[in-house]
Amino acid sequence: MDVWGVVVAGGGGSRYGGLKQFELLAGRRVLDWSIAALTPVCGGVVVVVPAPVLAGLHLPPGVIAVAGGHTRSDSVRAGLGALPAEASHVLVHDAARPLATVEVVARVCDALAAGAVAAVPVVPVTDSLRTVEGRPVDRGGLVAVQTPQGFRVDVLRTAHGSGDTATDDATLVDRLGLTVVHVEGDPANMKITAPHDLRIAEVLLHDR
Repeated sequence: MDVWGVVVAGGGGSRYGGLKQFELLAGRRVLDWSIAALTPVCGGVVVVVPAPVLAGLHLPPGVIAVAGGHTRSDSVRAGLGALPAEASHVLVHDAARPLATVEVVARVCDALAAGAVAAVPVVPVTDSLRTVEGRPVDRGGLVAVQTPQGFRVDVLRTAHGSGDTATDDATLVDRLGLTVVHVEGDPANMKITAPHDLRIAEVLLHDR
């Protein structure tokens, strides 16, 4: 199994108010933490960034950088296009999740090694839920999905071949009618969406 990583860092940070992937977190860029989460298990890592920052971007040795697209799915497709022919599996990770642990990454890889075509880390939903119309939703059958998400490369390329968009890659694989395996995620594998999330992430890193 030849695993490569694609770190999706192509967003403009409209909700955050800037390019959150380049913010400092405990002395390193958020992006650097996310790359480091994948490098121990990957033969190489492709980082997808906004086109305007590509020329002046400094990355760890061996990390490939490509320009992203208008949507997250466009950016993942750009990352897939940069994978070498020998890559059999890929881990797609959001740069905005800098706290992914080696244990979570290993569980995704183990599921792929066992034959899964797609594997995603999930955590229980702990909040009470309601629809926007005001109706309660039973959270018992729901989980929250995290990254990195792992796939057989040929399967993910087929899923993206439609040109469809989705908030994550597992959704596109679902549309092919294939099984997406769930593995245990980590509640601390939070997504940076607002400036205060950086302060929370720094505390979690310190405790780790």
